[in-house]
Amino acid sequence: MGGPMLAALRAAGLPARGYDVVPMDEPHITDDIAVFSEELETLITVVRDIDQTEAVLFGEQNLAAIPNLIRIIISSTLSPRYVRDLRARVPSHIALIDAPMSGAQIAAQEARLSFMIGGDDNDIKAVQPLFDAMGKHFHRMGEFGSGMQAKVLNNLLAASNTAMTRLVLDWADETGLETSALLDLIHTSSGQNWFASGFNSIEFARDGLEPDNTIGILVKDVASALDAAPDGADVSLPQAVQDTIAKLKPRK
Repeated sequence: MGGPMLAALRAAGLPARGYDVVPMDEPHITDDIAVFSEELETLITVVRDIDQTEAVLFGEQNLAAIPNLIRIIISSTLSPRYVRDLRARVPSHIALIDAPMSGAQIAAQEARLSFMIGGDDNDIKAVQPLFDAMGKHFHRMGEFGSGMQAKVLNNLLAASNTAMTRLVLDWADETGLETSALLDLIHTSSGQNWFASGFNSIEFARDGLEPDNTIGILVKDVASALDAAPDGADVSLPQAVQDTIAKLKPRK
C-alpha cells in the first residue's frame, strides 16, 4: 500500500519520499534512515502491525525522536487501544492523527482510498491535501483513535464478507456451479458485497493464508477488532470469522 500511496503524493506535486528496511531500486524510496529523516516534518506510517510500528516510532528507526517532526499520521490498521496509548508516549509537540484506509491495493494505485480519520480538526485540515492526493472518501470519526476504532469495525465486516464469499464459492464448486456465473448473480442480488463484486480485481482474492500476505493481515485485523470489543461483548461470531479466514487455502 505504501508504494502507490507515495506515488500518488508525488503525482500531486508533493515532495514526498519513502523509507523501507528492505533496499529497493525505486526512485524516492531509501533504506537509509538518516536520509529519510532529513527535514522530515510529516510522517505517514504504513506498516504491517504493532511490532513494526514500535520499531518505526521508538525502536530501530526511532522517528518519534527526530527534532523537526511536527506530526505523525498512523495509517496502519492496529488495535485502537494501542493507538490511543500512543498519545502518552509520543512527545506532546507532535500532532497525532490516525487515518487508516480501506480499498485494497487497487484503490491505492488509483488514488481512490477511503480514509477513516481521527484527531484534532485543525491538525486534520493542515494535512487534507495529502489525503486528497491519495484518496476519494474521507470520514472524520472524532478524536484521535476514533478513526482506528471505525477501521477495525469496518474490517471486521470486510473479513466476514471474505470468509463467507470464499465458503460460498467452495460450495459452488462442489455442486457444479460455474464461478463467474455465480459472481455475476451475487453482484446484482441480495448477497452483493465488496469482496464478491471485486473478486476478479482484488489481488488477494484467491490467496490462502500466509503469514506475510493480505489474508494473514485480515486475521490480524480481526484480532485488533477483538482487542477493542466492548467489555462483556459476545465475540463468538468474529472469532469464527477469524478461524475461517485462518483456514483458507489457495484457490485457482
